Amino acid sequence: MNLRLILFLAVLLALDAYAFQAIRSWLSPFRPARRKLGYAIYWGISLVAFTLLLLNVFELTDNWGKTAKLFIRVGLFLFWICKLPIVLLLGVDDLRRAVTWGINKVSPVTERDTGRSRFLSMAALAAGGVPLATLTYGVVRNAYRYRRFAEDVPVKNLPAGLDGFKIVQISDMHSGSWTQTEPLRAAVEMVNKEQADIVCFTGDLVNSDAREMLPYVDIFKEIRGKYGVFSILGNHDYGTYHDWGHPRGSAEEAAAIAAHMERLFQVHQDLGWDLLRDENRLLRVNGHTLGVLGVENWGAAFRFPRLADLAKATAGTASCDCKILLSHDPTHWDAKVRPGYPDIDLTLSGHTHGFQFGVEIPGFKWSPAQYLYKQWAGLYRAGDQHLYVNRGLGFLGYPGRVGILPEVTVLTLRSA
Repeated sequence: MNLRLILFLAVLLALDAYAFQAIRSWLSPFRPARRKLGYAIYWGISLVAFTLLLLNVFELTDNWGKTAKLFIRVGLFLFWICKLPIVLLLGVDDLRRAVTWGINKVSPVTERDTGRSRFLSMAALAAGGVPLATLTYGVVRNAYRYRRFAEDVPVKNLPAGLDGFKIVQISDMHSGSWTQTEPLRAAVEMVNKEQADIVCFTGDLVNSDAREMLPYVDIFKEIRGKYGVFSILGNHDYGTYHDWGHPRGSAEEAAAIAAHMERLFQVHQDLGWDLLRDENRLLRVNGHTLGVLGVENWGAAFRFPRLADLAKATAGTASCDCKILLSHDPTHWDAKVRPGYPDIDLTLSGHTHGFQFGVEIPGFKWSPAQYLYKQWAGLYRAGDQHLYVNRGLGFLGYPGRVGILPEVTVLTLRSA
């Protein structure tokens, strides 16, 4: 057990011990037997949580079922995340007690109570229940609660024959996180119900390994577009987040990643999706030419791959009446697309997931994602160019969503 792990466990134990003060204050009016039972339940649950955590750390749960492992990790996350508001309010109470103690020392004539406030302890427990209830609801109710988002996209000089051209976009499936299949069939039905001219998938088919998608190929190969289904790769698709059992940077790891990529390309082929890797397809629609361009991942943040070759992807598209670019990371738009390629009318991205957490009501939306990404969800415009950022069909890490629901996007081109 390394020092970092010991320190991490110590922090969690300190969190448990501090939050226990609220439990002890809450139980204080009860009989001793009930108090002891409450204490035993609290620390018993904590012992189980630490045991499961260590089993995960030492990879002793690898042979457990995917669903069991997922629920264990979610439970551990919720168990400690709900302690944070408890600790925060107890900290406020302790600050009050410290100030009161200081006043008693300076002015000892009237002794003021420095005991813990039972009211603040109750408030702390209630506050801890808020993230517990909210995040649990996000897992149980919202993980597969697909929402249709529709926008008209005005395109300058769009020919009449392309007015009304319908695009359905999905993104960020992260198939390695899924534990259910029936809701996915509902998502495919949503897509096909639109009778789109084209369907576009904008990257992150898997979390890290192409084999994650194999149980779902038969479901998603049913997606249809009049002129085709087009796809690109996202940062998670390149296999660099997976532990292949070889030293980082070794020839063996490179070979494992290359084999993964071949499997991933085969998955796209089995799905019937046209994978665009710095290339384009020219579609003849009502006598006009619409270009569908797709690039490799490119992210402004240093940790994400910068592989896209826009010059290669746009080659031969000068005569297009409209150009649609698929680029996984929305930071590519401001950094490279707009400055260098003003003739790309619409860029489709994903990547952010809308942080899977936030608030969206008519006229207002907020998410922590906005502090990391200038464009993080929905339709954006700069001059005559547009960017749409899809909130994602799947989830990663936290297996749910709060406020920011999984998305099927319907975009209709309109003459500006």
